[in-house]
Amino acid sequence: MTTPPPQAGPQSLALAGLEGPIGLVGLGLIGGSLGLDLQRCGLEVHALVHRAGTAERARQRGLAQVVDTDAAVLAGCRLVVLALPLDRLLDPSPSLLAALPPEAVVTDVGSVKAPVLQRWRGLHPRFVASHPMAGSAEAGVEAGRADLFRGRPWVATPEAGGDLAALAAVQALAEAVGACWLTCDAAAHDRAVALISHLPVLASAALLLAAERGAAGGPPEWHLPALARALASSGFADTTRVGGGNPELGVLMARCNREAVAEALAGYRHCLDGLEQLLTAEDWPGLEEELGRCRQLRPEFL
Repeated sequence: MTTPPPQAGPQSLALAGLEGPIGLVGLGLIGGSLGLDLQRCGLEVHALVHRAGTAERARQRGLAQVVDTDAAVLAGCRLVVLALPLDRLLDPSPSLLAALPPEAVVTDVGSVKAPVLQRWRGLHPRFVASHPMAGSAEAGVEAGRADLFRGRPWVATPEAGGDLAALAAVQALAEAVGACWLTCDAAAHDRAVALISHLPVLASAALLLAAERGAAGGPPEWHLPALARALASSGFADTTRVGGGNPELGVLMARCNREAVAEALAGYRHCLDGLEQLLTAEDWPGLEEELGRCRQLRPEFL
């Protein structure tokens, strides 16, 4: 992690120093939540969406003052946030690229940074790769909600020699919605999120599969599948939330961050093997020691 660059002034001045409204491309969970928060800050928000039905519902929900399916809606925007799925971010449409004002600061919200930086290098002169660490199991135009980013990390992965004024503008944006700003190297970001964001999706999915397959393997007279579902409560709900989320997002995370996720899975498997060895050996003091370490570690991650 690196020290954030000094700002030219308070966040309000940093944002006010860029002429025109803020543009959002996509009004799902992240884009819609940004739209609500930025408007509450007194900022004008223009949004580009893919479908007419999405535009109509976004207007009904008040996610932006101006919502359109025509990329010309971004004309005059001082800062544009690409709140797009990773596949569309890594393969941007020619119409979107043509509509981005060359003088605007452009940032993204993708959960993988090295491929995004590589793809956008040269596509726009004021691009800043960033990632708000906030989310929920919801998706689509109904998912956006106020205060999603408050108290959550918002990380940028600037390259050496990049546009410091553009970086400061994205920092001001993040702080305007209550996020905690930090910067780091793109590769370091991708390995870290593999451990704390992408791995949990697969580990949570594995827990769901293990419960399903284990229950299905019991004697029929036990009615284990129905019993397991009936007994599942808050602990199971907490540990399987992300594994039961949007499968398309899970695949995109794994595909775009494959090496780091594979490395994280190998480490997780090693830890599971260690716990299994303690269980098999009936080493209850050793198991208690490991669980005690976990109890001490958890607050450091929250």
